[in-house]
Order: sequence, then structure tokens, then C-alpha cells
Amino acid sequence: MYRLDKLRTLITGGTTGIGMETARQFLTEGARVAITGTDPARLAQAQAELGSDVLVIACDAGNVAAQHHLANKLKSEFGELDAVFINAGVADFRPIEAFDEAAFDATMAINLKGPFFLVQQLLPLLKNPSSIVLNTSINARIGMPNSSVYAASKAGLISMARTLSGELIGRGIRVNAVSPGPVSTPIYEKMGLPAEQLQGLAQQIASQIPLARFGDPKEIAKAVVFLASSESSFTVGSELVVDGGMSNI
Repeated sequence: MYRLDKLRTLITGGTTGIGMETARQFLTEGARVAITGTDPARLAQAQAELGSDVLVIACDAGNVAAQHHLANKLKSEFGELDAVFINAGVADFRPIEAFDEAAFDATMAINLKGPFFLVQQLLPLLKNPSSIVLNTSINARIGMPNSSVYAASKAGLISMARTLSGELIGRGIRVNAVSPGPVSTPIYEKMGLPAEQLQGLAQQIASQIPLARFGDPKEIAKAVVFLASSESSFTVGSELVVDGGMSNI
């Protein structure tokens, strides 16, 4: 028996990394899947890799108006939704002195404001029961230097998981969070660091993880499958930390 058999699902930021792997896992578990992204080339590649049955939608995760259009598209294609994985995000790591208002606002728009208004727009589509999973981060808890804005945005998502779970459970909507530690995804490549410096950073981070390695996107995706499925039917407002023990030291 498939754990997500015939469930209609949405994964934002589903063209690479954790989002793409979660889409694969959802498909393996029998779900109908829609993914979003912004880069046309990656959208096309994701369509080719995941198959023609997957609904691929161009959508800017930080644009509030775009969340309304996304909800309308999903309503016309799926009618209703059973599970949502809000995964799209950016990681802008720099010292506090290096931030300006535009950079601060860009991170908050994609990582926090967009997800909030996406949930708002999807409420009429979400079934009773249904599940929302927010992709947060252990950076909200460990005080890593140069992560102040990113960590604040993810802390906001953790708070949303708790508060919205209380607000929406009466509608049969469970809201939970998955908080990954360092995971091998393209998000680090987008930091714009030279290859040698990026490798040094990766080694430094890995040395702080008890398992002494980065996580694999598959390991996060499996946690999302659990939270999206009926197996987690008694799990509400929780944060599932998947970080190789990094936040415990």
C-alpha cells in the first residue's frame, strides 16, 4: 500500500535539492505531484526527470500576488489538496554589517512572507484531513555566525508551524516543520564562493556534525513523507529535526 496513494500534493522549490528528491519520494508513494520553481531551465529539466504527469508551475516564492495565481492553478488542475511541502527558500550568509534593507527583505520575502500568504491562499483547497509541512532549519537554534537573517526567517517558520497548527487543526489541517541540518544541495553553490573556499566551508561545517557528514536530500524527503502521510496523524505543531546530531552538541 502506497503511503500517499492518490493524494494531491504541492512542493514549492521542487526543481532541485530537497524539493526535487521529495517530489521523487512522493511519486514513489503514489501521490499526484505539483512542483514550483523560477528558473525556466530547471523547470524544464524537472519536468523531463519527473515525468509528464507532474504539474510544473513557474512561481516566485517571494511574490505575494504569485501565491494567489498558484492557488488558482492548483484549483483548476487538482480541485483540492491533501498535502503541501513549503520548501522554497534562499540562504544568504553574511556578517550583519554586510546586510542592507534590500537583502534583508529579499530573504524574508522568500523564506517567510511568501510561505505565509501561500498557506492563506491554499486554505480553500486543503481537505479535511490534510497536512502542511514547512521546511525550516536548525540555524534557527544553533546561533551560527553570519546566519542572522536566514536564521530569523527560519525561526519565523518554526513559530508558524506552532501557531498555525493551533489555528487550523479545527479544519483538519495539520501543520508541522522539518528542520534539516547541513544537506548536500545546490543551495551552497548559490552562495557565490570560490570552489576552494566553498570546500573549506563544507569541511568546517562537517566537523561540527556528530555523524561527520552532510545529510542526503533523501533523508530529509523521507521525513517529509512521514509528516505528509496519515502515519503522522497524531503529530501536530511539531518540529522534526534531521541534522545528524548537530544541534545537540
